[in-house]
Amino acid sequence: MFCTFMYLQKIMRIELKNQKEFFIDQLIDLLKIPSISANPHYKGDIKKTAKWLKNALHDIGCSSVKIYETKGNPIVYGEVITSKDAPTVLVYGHYDVQPPDPIELWESPPFEPVIKKTELHPKGAIFARGACDDKGQMFMHLKAVELLLKNNSLGCNVKFVIEGEEEVGSNNLEKFISDHKSILQSEIIIISDTGINSIENPAITTGLRGLSYMEVTVTGPNRDLHSGLYGGTLANPINILCDMIASLHNENKKVNIPGFYDHVEEISESQRKMMNVNGADDKSFKSSIGIEAVMGEKGFTTLDRRSIRPTLDVNGIWGGYTGEGAKTVIPSQAHAKISMRLVPHQKWENISKLFEEHFKSIAPKGVKVKITTHHGGNAYVTPTDSLAYKAAEKAYSDVFGVVPFAKRDGGSIPIVPMFEKALGTKTLLMGFGFDSDAIHSPNEHFGIDNFLKGIETITLFYTHYSELHKNI
Repeated sequence: MFCTFMYLQKIMRIELKNQKEFFIDQLIDLLKIPSISANPHYKGDIKKTAKWLKNALHDIGCSSVKIYETKGNPIVYGEVITSKDAPTVLVYGHYDVQPPDPIELWESPPFEPVIKKTELHPKGAIFARGACDDKGQMFMHLKAVELLLKNNSLGCNVKFVIEGEEEVGSNNLEKFISDHKSILQSEIIIISDTGINSIENPAITTGLRGLSYMEVTVTGPNRDLHSGLYGGTLANPINILCDMIASLHNENKKVNIPGFYDHVEEISESQRKMMNVNGADDKSFKSSIGIEAVMGEKGFTTLDRRSIRPTLDVNGIWGGYTGEGAKTVIPSQAHAKISMRLVPHQKWENISKLFEEHFKSIAPKGVKVKITTHHGGNAYVTPTDSLAYKAAEKAYSDVFGVVPFAKRDGGSIPIVPMFEKALGTKTLLMGFGFDSDAIHSPNEHFGIDNFLKGIETITLFYTHYSELHKNI
C-alpha cells in the first residue's frame, strides 16, 4: 500500500509540474472577475463568475452541473459519482470576494492579478482580491479532482457547493441546504478557507470562533449644527459614541458587557501550553503586521487571544464631516460597525442581544441609540479522531514531510455549524494560506507553492480517505 501512495504522489507531482502554468493561468482568469457580493453594482460580475465555475466544473468531469438561483447570488453545484460504495465528500467554497477598498493602498490593481516574489513566498505569489480568500483555495479542489479523474485514481464521490454570499453572511445558503438535503448527503464536508503557519510548519484547523456583527447609530440634534454657535451646549454624537465604545473594555481589556463570559469555554493550562508550542512568537507576529507592541486580554498569550478567547472590535466608525478641508459642525449622527468573535458555548444570537441591551443602557440623555444586527454564527470545533482527519493528517505528512499540528483559528466560518445542523455532517478544514496573505486587506495574495502543495495534498487526501473506508 505504501508503494501505491508513493507512486500516486510521484504521478501527481509530475502532472502538477506539467499543468502548473495552465492551472495558474486559469486561476488568474477567475481572479480577474470582480465578484464583490457587498456591492449590488457587481451583480453582473457575480453571475459571470457563477457561469465561469459551472463551465470549469463541467470541464474537469463533473456531471449534474447546475447553477441554482436564490433570492441573492447563485449557488453552483457539480458532482462526480464514482461508486455507490465509495465515501462521499462534499466540498464547499465561495466565489464572492471582499470589496478591495482602500484602492489607493494596493500596489497593483486588485482585479489585475500579478505574480511577485516575497520573503515568505520566494517562489512567487498571486496578488489579487480573492487570491487566497477563497478563489485560490476553492480552485485547488477542482484541480485535484481533475488530476485524479485523468489518472483514474479518484476513489471517492465528490460534490461541490460553491456559493456567492459568504462575505455578506451566506443569507440564502441555509435554505438551499434545507431544500436539497438529498443531493448533499456526504460522509464529510471539506472547506479550504483557513491556513497554515508556514510550509515548514503545516497545520490543520480544528476550531473556529463564532461571530456577531453589529452596527450602531447614535443620534443627537435633528440636524448638523454650527460648532461655534452650539458647541458646549449639547451631547455631540461622535464624542458620546467614542465614550460608549471606550467603556466596552475594562482596564484588563476584558469585554465589559454583563453576561458576555457566562458560557465561555475554558481551556486548561496544559491544553493552552500545547497549543502555544506551535504558535508564532510575539516577535514574528509583530514584525508580520508592522507593530511595536501587542495588546489584549490580561493573562493570555497572543495566540490565546487570537484563537480561544472572545473579542470585541470596532470595524469602522464615521460621522460628521470627513471630506477635504474643514467644516465646523456638530454632527446629527455618529455610526460604528462592531464585531465580536465568539468561542464555543457562546451563542451569537444571545451575545447580540446582550450587546444591544448593554449599549442602549449606557447611552446618556440627549441621544438616541439604534442597533442593527447584521449577521453571525457560532464557534465550531472539529474532531481529530475521525477517518477524514486521519486521512488529511497522512496527506499533509506525505506532501510537507512533517505531521501537521492541530490548531484553532481566530476567524469565523458561520456556515460550518450551519452545515452540521442541517445535514448532520462534520467538517474538515484543510486550508493552505498564510496569516500574512492579507485577506480582506489591500494586496491580498496566495503563494504559488501553497497553491500547488494544496492541490497535491487534496489528491492524496482522497486516496487515503477511500482506503481507510475500505478497512472499516
